[in-house]
Amino acid sequence: MTTMPPSSVQSVRVELANRSYSIHVGSGLIKTAGDYIAPLLKQPRTIIVTDSNIAKHWLAPLQASLEASGISCQAIVLEPGEKTKSFAHLNELVCDLLSARIERDTVIIALGGGVIGDLTGMAAAITLRGIDFIQIPTTLLAQVDSSVGGKTAINTPQGKNLVGAFHQPKLVLADTDTLQTLPERELKSGYGELVKYGLIGDAAFFEWLENNGHRVLAGDQDAVQHAVVKSCQAKAHLVAVDEQENGLRALLNFGHTFAHAFEAETGYSSKLLHGEAVAMGSIMALATSERTGSCPPGRAERLRKHFSATGINHKLSEVAQSDWHPDTLLDHMRLDKKVSDAKLVFILAHDIGDAFITNDIPESVILDILEAGLAG
Repeated sequence: MTTMPPSSVQSVRVELANRSYSIHVGSGLIKTAGDYIAPLLKQPRTIIVTDSNIAKHWLAPLQASLEASGISCQAIVLEPGEKTKSFAHLNELVCDLLSARIERDTVIIALGGGVIGDLTGMAAAITLRGIDFIQIPTTLLAQVDSSVGGKTAINTPQGKNLVGAFHQPKLVLADTDTLQTLPERELKSGYGELVKYGLIGDAAFFEWLENNGHRVLAGDQDAVQHAVVKSCQAKAHLVAVDEQENGLRALLNFGHTFAHAFEAETGYSSKLLHGEAVAMGSIMALATSERTGSCPPGRAERLRKHFSATGINHKLSEVAQSDWHPDTLLDHMRLDKKVSDAKLVFILAHDIGDAFITNDIPESVILDILEAGLAG
C-alpha cells in the first residue's frame, strides 16, 4: 500500500529533452520516497549509498519506504567528510557496486550531502559505462546546489572537482526534514552557497534573504522551502540552457575560484567547509568587482554585513595559518577548471543580482584582494 505524497511538496523541472527530471522539495519526502521512485525503476531493486552520519537518521526510513513500495534495497555506508571524494574511495565504491552484481537497469540512490552525491554520481557515470542514479540530498548545500545539474566529481591533490563527469540524476528528492538533524555549522555552510543565487541573478531574492535568512537558519519550514525552491529554479534554468558549462552556467561558480583555492590550502579538511569558503570567495568576488570599477562601492560590505548578521563564517583571516601567502593561493587558482588559454576566469558582478564572466582581471588585483582577506 502506497502513501500519498505530502500536499505541501513543491516541484521544479529540469528541462533536458529526454533526460529531463523533477526536483521535489518539501517535508516528508523520505518517508514517501518509494512512491516517487517506483515508477522510474525498470527492476524493483536499488542500491543506497550513504555515510555513517546520515545512516543513523535517514537510512531506515528510506529503506522502509522503498520496501513498502515493493523495492528491494541494499546499503553501502561510507565514511563522512570531504576526503571521501577521492580516487581511493571511488575505486572502493565501484568495486562494492560490482560485487553486489548490479545490472545496467539497477538504480543507485545517493542519500547524503554533496560528498555522497558527487561520489555516487561519479560512480554511476562510469560503472557499466553508465547507470541511473537518484539524488536524495540531506544538507542545505546539496539541496540548493550539488544535487541538481549532473555535475559529478572527485578531488585530487591538485584541486577540487578536477576529475568528473556530467551525469544527470533521474530524480531529486529534497526532504527539508533532514535539515533538522544537520549540525548548525553544516547548515550555515549551505547558506553560504544559497546566497549566491541572489548575488548572480536575483537581487530581490538576496533582499528576501536579508530579511528572512534568520528564519531559514532557524528551520522555519516555509522559509526553508521557499529558499530551496528559488535556488533550484535558478539552477534548473541555467542547466537547461547550458548543461555542460560552456557559457552561462559558469555563473554558478560565483566566489568559487577563490573558494576552491582556500579549500585546497586546508587540504579539504574540516578546518574549512565548502559553503564557508564560498562565503569568503563571494565577498572577494564583489570586492574585485568594486576594485576593477565593474560594480558600485559598498556591495561587498553589504554582503559582509549579511553574513555577520546570520552568523556565517566569512573571514579568511580566522581560518588562514601564518604560512598562508597570496602567491600560494593564486597558484591554486591557476589549476581551476575554468582556466582558459592560461588566463584565470572569474565570475564578477555589475551589482548584486547581475553577475558576469570575465578573464580580464590582472593578477596584481587578485593578489591585493587575497592579501586584504588574509589580513582580516
